[in-house]
Amino acid sequence: MLNLFKKNFSNSFYIIFLGAISSYSLPPYNYFIINFITFSLFFIFILKKRKKLHNNKSFFQYGWYFGFGYFLFSLYWIVISLTFDQSFKFLIPFAIILLPAFLAIFYGLITYLFSIFYSKNIISSFFIFSILFGTIEFVRGSILTGFPWNLISFSFSDSIYFIQILSIIGTYSFNLICISIFTLPALFILRNSKKEIMVCSFFILISFIFLVFGKIKNNNFNSLKSIKNSYTIKAISPNISLDRFYSKQDELEIINELIELSAPTKIKPTIFLWPEGIIPDSYLKDMSVYRNLFLNNFGEDDLIIMGLNSVESQNDKKLFFNSMAVFNNNLDVIADYNKVNLVPFGEFTPFENVLRFLGFKTITNNYQSFSSGESRIPLNIKNNKIDLNLLPLICYEIIYSGKLSRDNNFDYIINISEDGWFGNSIGPKQHFSHSIFRSIESGKYIIRSANNGISAIINPIGIVEQKVEFGSTGYVELSESKLVKSTPFMLYGNKTFLMLILIYIFLIFSFNRFKHE
Repeated sequence: MLNLFKKNFSNSFYIIFLGAISSYSLPPYNYFIINFITFSLFFIFILKKRKKLHNNKSFFQYGWYFGFGYFLFSLYWIVISLTFDQSFKFLIPFAIILLPAFLAIFYGLITYLFSIFYSKNIISSFFIFSILFGTIEFVRGSILTGFPWNLISFSFSDSIYFIQILSIIGTYSFNLICISIFTLPALFILRNSKKEIMVCSFFILISFIFLVFGKIKNNNFNSLKSIKNSYTIKAISPNISLDRFYSKQDELEIINELIELSAPTKIKPTIFLWPEGIIPDSYLKDMSVYRNLFLNNFGEDDLIIMGLNSVESQNDKKLFFNSMAVFNNNLDVIADYNKVNLVPFGEFTPFENVLRFLGFKTITNNYQSFSSGESRIPLNIKNNKIDLNLLPLICYEIIYSGKLSRDNNFDYIINISEDGWFGNSIGPKQHFSHSIFRSIESGKYIIRSANNGISAIINPIGIVEQKVEFGSTGYVELSESKLVKSTPFMLYGNKTFLMLILIYIFLIFSFNRFKHE
């Protein structure tokens, strides 16, 4: 009994360790080479266990252990958001364990299903493992509110040539292929015939094709002529402390600081992009009190886009929204957008009617959960000198692949964020990496304004052209750009992922047939 306990404990620790080590392949470290070791060792482990054991239920724990280690070490920073309010601090020990424990359930399902669909044919098992991992990751990013954070494909966020394929197949398809590539060493080690070597060679060839495609795409983009815009888009990175939410900082002082950093000239029409929730106390409808201040500092052709809260009355009930609004210098609202994808517990409390009696509330406000906006459509920004369609994304919304908007008729993506909730951690850097993936998928420039985060201009091939480093104050501005056609992924979305799944299923049955022959 003691020996069995020691063996189970060592197995558990071993798999948790593999998951934890894999987390260092993610941004900001990007040691993707680690995954060739960890994924292969994990695959070899569950394959050998499946040959010895026939109790499928026990397989759930193996995936859970891997996922727990992976998410514990890559998402620990989320609990920093609980340190700003004394009433949340008691939740820190629970949150640091419960979130990884919950997300690890998805990985437990992977190994449980693998034990059911397992094939004695090593190549078929290889494809089964890949397809289950890729599909469950898609599910994780879709069900409930979806949380597609730290897909293993983000290991390559620094490999700009390799990830250009995102413009065709998207993040989830790329993630599936990455899982296969990382598991190749295991397939080579366990090989029984030349067929395994052929499959390894095929994926190596695929990787080479990705690199060549990326190089060609990069060269083609560089050969395009930049077109001077008649306007400038200027994204501000003010680095204002989150104390404004708790110590009641003078809002007028914050606005003056933002205006000073924006440095309006009134010469060339400019769109100023300010971060999410930067105006802490005034609602959208209250901003007119600052009209004279904006009239004095901004030109008549200038536009100001900012993140702030708004409130609406529906059926004698007040609904609060995390909003983005476009103002002219007279503080007339040109267009506005209410955030659609809200952060669980950050912006809304699931099962609020029950959990509020247990002391749960949202982190970012003290009144009630935000309500979700109805839809996300491009904002038409128009005056005498400017005519643009901008797709608005508030903070967290940048993480959703294939779910940006049903209307693809927009010129740029604008993303505003408040990353101060995660302190001086790896969180803001992980958040920023999603912007790189979305720019390549969409083939659009992303203009990002983040308070206490990374503000940047990211071009349609994912290269960061301008950047305000994390923890710094400044701005980036876009005054010229290159026209790029809509990407295949923007046209077909995650249909490409479904097609890839079908190809993998076909290969599984094909190699099983070869085995029987």
